[in-house]
Amino acid sequence: MLFTFTVTSKVREEYINIDSLVEEALGKSGVKEGIMTIFTPHTTAGITINENADPDVTRDLVYGMNMTFDNKKEYRHAEGNSDSHMKSSLTGASETLIIEGGQVIYGTWQSTYFAEFDGPRDRKVHIKVIEG
Repeated sequence: MLFTFTVTSKVREEYINIDSLVEEALGKSGVKEGIMTIFTPHTTAGITINENADPDVTRDLVYGMNMTFDNKKEYRHAEGNSDSHMKSSLTGASETLIIEGGQVIYGTWQSTYFAEFDGPRDRKVHIKVIEG
């Protein structure tokens, strides 16, 4: 089963917790055992799993990405967002989660995040739930 959601970012770069979307797709699917893939079809965004206990972690991720991939004047991409493409390539466009006993298996502090690198924008997130 495929579920499509819209995620709206408010600033150029942020990590948005999408656990509620993951849970909604799982609940609607009725799947008790299987996998789910979360995918975003954008070249300047990503999907990642990281800590949910301390909001400074996502702030530090934004800061660290910007320190690692600042937007240099030497970049030739006409849209001026080459740094966003690099961050997206590093993060990746998807994650796969295991479903066991009707629940997603996460580590103690883990959550799923939509990573925005070129906002603010409305973005799509597709969640495919597969029984098995």
